[in-house]
Amino acid sequence: MAIVAPSLLAADFLHLSNECTLVNNSQADWLHLDVMDGRFVPNISFGLPVIEQVSAIVTKVCDVHLMIEEPEKYAEAFKKAGADHLTVHFEVCRNLHRNIQQIKELGMKAGVAINPHTPVAALQDILHEVDIVLVMSVNPGFGGQKFIPHTLVKIQELRKMINERNLQVYIEVDGGVTLANAKQITDAGADVLVAGNTVFKSADPVATIAALKSL
Repeated sequence: MAIVAPSLLAADFLHLSNECTLVNNSQADWLHLDVMDGRFVPNISFGLPVIEQVSAIVTKVCDVHLMIEEPEKYAEAFKKAGADHLTVHFEVCRNLHRNIQQIKELGMKAGVAINPHTPVAALQDILHEVDIVLVMSVNPGFGGQKFIPHTLVKIQELRKMINERNLQVYIEVDGGVTLANAKQITDAGADVLVAGNTVFKSADPVATIAALKSL
């Protein structure tokens, strides 16, 4: 059964308290929180004050995804704001091993994300150090994009690498996840489904989360 992580980016920001309560009352396992800086990705989302407020009322795991440059400058602040997981991008970390160690030393689960153009093989020498690999199935920066089909091949490759080395690493998939393709994604080897518009723009978000869990 997949871990379901609704993405707050697609929520109604005028009623965030209600949206957090909705997630609390659902079968969701994690709440995915996308932080964008307008530099690494062409968009700006939300930051520490929002995560601090949300983490205070959400009873689910706070899964923070940093789409920002120089994430090491902010790791401690995100821990204080309530992050349980902190994922950084392979593409921006010059010293990725150091970044991962910093996150772990702060007491969070450490993740590394890869963009659609980054090959899975690039993680060969860091895979044993991380708790989560987040595979971007769209180009990062905006919600509502269509799933890139080649991502399924990348998930399969990553699952093979993890299994061959007997590692305990979650494969998380972010971007274009729908009720129509979720089973394909988990069948390929994914553990965690990040779903934004699919959940928050649906007529019944709680039922949609339950449907994703049951696939």
